[in-house]
Amino acid sequence: MRRLSLAALTLAVALLPATPAVAYAGATDPVAVPPGSTGPAAATALQDVRTVGTTWGPDPTTGRLTLTVDDTVHPEQVRALRVTAVRAGADLRHEPGRLRLLIAGGQAVYGGGARCSLGANVRSGTTSYFLTAGHCTATATSWYADAGQTTVLGTRVASSFPTNDYGLVRYTGRVDRPSAVYTYPGLLTINGVGTAYIGQAVCRSGSTTGVRCGTVTALNQTVNWAEGSVSGLIRTNICAEPGDSGGPLYVAATGMIIGILSGGSGNCTSGGTTFYQPIAEALAAYGVTIP
Repeated sequence: MRRLSLAALTLAVALLPATPAVAYAGATDPVAVPPGSTGPAAATALQDVRTVGTTWGPDPTTGRLTLTVDDTVHPEQVRALRVTAVRAGADLRHEPGRLRLLIAGGQAVYGGGARCSLGANVRSGTTSYFLTAGHCTATATSWYADAGQTTVLGTRVASSFPTNDYGLVRYTGRVDRPSAVYTYPGLLTINGVGTAYIGQAVCRSGSTTGVRCGTVTALNQTVNWAEGSVSGLIRTNICAEPGDSGGPLYVAATGMIIGILSGGSGNCTSGGTTFYQPIAEALAAYGVTIP
């Protein structure tokens, strides 16, 4: 079995690019939303939304809060969400596809029957760990480099999901663990931690679909997965598929790592949208650093 040789695997999900407020496919009336705001009162109204298949956050193009629904949201739920959007002064938008967490990966990591992607190799003093998605680490204690679970990587020491989506595994096995992203083929050295901004050119690496690139389309997004809500996510127009979960979002030109894949909608045939947990938050939570 091939040894694990990189430091980043990604979780990817795909959403379609933002569009003006439109009628939901299952609703009979168009979405008509009055002029709104992005102030605290508007955000407070949307914080109570827990409907699976919805996301919300500021739209960088319009400057307004936007509440989106996927294909799984029932028309009756959409009508109720329309009322909430009006109360919040937010736009309501339908994005085709189904939001889902993708467990299956840069280079793959295996645990509890699930396959995810390694996000980044990190350390605290002389102890080595790797970060991946929290919805991945929640599924298993022991993690391996192969599906047959013969090459041990390590043991989960922390996991945060939902609310956040990151987890930490301490290395116990003897495997190569460079501070790098696997780029199919080759390695890109990670030079530090970056902060996402709108329009930023970024790439992700995952064990299912390899390297895919695009741009950051929104920040501070909340996604209501079936398993729970996660806030503060980065949204991109990059596609992903199951097995890419947990992998890194990075800037190819500089080697700066920005986030780890949480999930999304769509696929890499028709296109999609993906959401990422900012990696700086995970590093601070666990007191670890990029080597």
